[in-house]
Amino acid sequence: MITTSNLYHVVEAMAPLYTAMALGYAAVRWWRVLSPDQCNGINHFVALFPLPILAFRLISSNNPYTMNTRLLAADSLQKLFLLAALFAWSYIRRGGGAAAALPWVITVFCLATLPNTVIMGIPLLRGMYGPAAGQLMVQIVVVQSAFWWNFVLFLYEYISARHDIMEQEQMNSNHAMEFPPLMSVWRVPVTVGRKLIRMPRTHAAILGLLWSLIAFRLGIKMPAIIDDSLSIISVTATGLSMFCVGTFIAQQSKFISCGYSMATFAVIVKFIVGPGIMVASSLAVGLQGLLLHVAAVQAALPLATVSFVYAKEYNVHPDIMRLSSGPLYLFQSQSSTIFYWDYKVKTVDNFVIPEKFVLQSCSAAVSNVKLEHKYMQSRDAHGEV
Repeated sequence: MITTSNLYHVVEAMAPLYTAMALGYAAVRWWRVLSPDQCNGINHFVALFPLPILAFRLISSNNPYTMNTRLLAADSLQKLFLLAALFAWSYIRRGGGAAAALPWVITVFCLATLPNTVIMGIPLLRGMYGPAAGQLMVQIVVVQSAFWWNFVLFLYEYISARHDIMEQEQMNSNHAMEFPPLMSVWRVPVTVGRKLIRMPRTHAAILGLLWSLIAFRLGIKMPAIIDDSLSIISVTATGLSMFCVGTFIAQQSKFISCGYSMATFAVIVKFIVGPGIMVASSLAVGLQGLLLHVAAVQAALPLATVSFVYAKEYNVHPDIMRLSSGPLYLFQSQSSTIFYWDYKVKTVDNFVIPEKFVLQSCSAAVSNVKLEHKYMQSRDAHGEV
């Protein structure tokens, strides 16, 4: 059973994040010390350096020889199934032009399958189910950092490269009429490949995996001078990510900038679609007991802050991604997740999808959207900027 002390540790881990977000909001909205270009520069820095270094430290410090393959298989099956469904939808919906729907594929995929495992997942699951659950969460984090986030970046770069090449062809319309689209079909993946090779995140994933394979096989440790040098940068990743969320919120004219309907859609994807597919995938690979509980609960966690950083970097639905980083949204939905799952699931061996949990979590998140909307209306009515 989760105790008051465990809950305090979860809140203790989350509170500094909102301090950073509030500081970012105040710096833009009230103090006006940062311009939009400066905010974009901070976000760009976070994407290029702190996040890749954090990924390297997570991957390199994990023992790849003791990972739970069934849990990771369930996590991968969830993502592969959703990707297949999204690409099939985009192909049918766009009449074969799947690339045009790619931004929505990325957004829905991130919402449904990439939760905030590092900051919330590890302390929360450790508090609910003990140290073993925390270690299982670390393994999920490592796989997401080593592969899935690089896959998301590949999709982002594909969108960016396709957009740039299409603009070049439009500028030279004569050549665009003479040469078939096959030329751009080959240019896009080549351009994406060159960008990915130069990206710090790619280097971090490869080097981190290689070091972990060597270090845990030979029983060696990373020199302290290198580890400390990386640590001093990696610890800034989460704080600066939340700071960027705060600066983005402050620049919007509306608190729910994506609109109420889209916010509701994001809530449904996050708290029904994602956990639902995760539970089905877990049962399909035969997860039971603690493994099943960890897989199900982590899927219901709020969206990873990293999702916003990359969405802002590539300008692909950042208004939707930042929605899941709002303070009321996170605290309200998280409290529902903690107490209901701990009460309903902890002692159940034969897992059944708890309908009440789905309704409670979704209702909590939707009600929070309404609260933020009312807050914005009240602020506008009083003439606040």
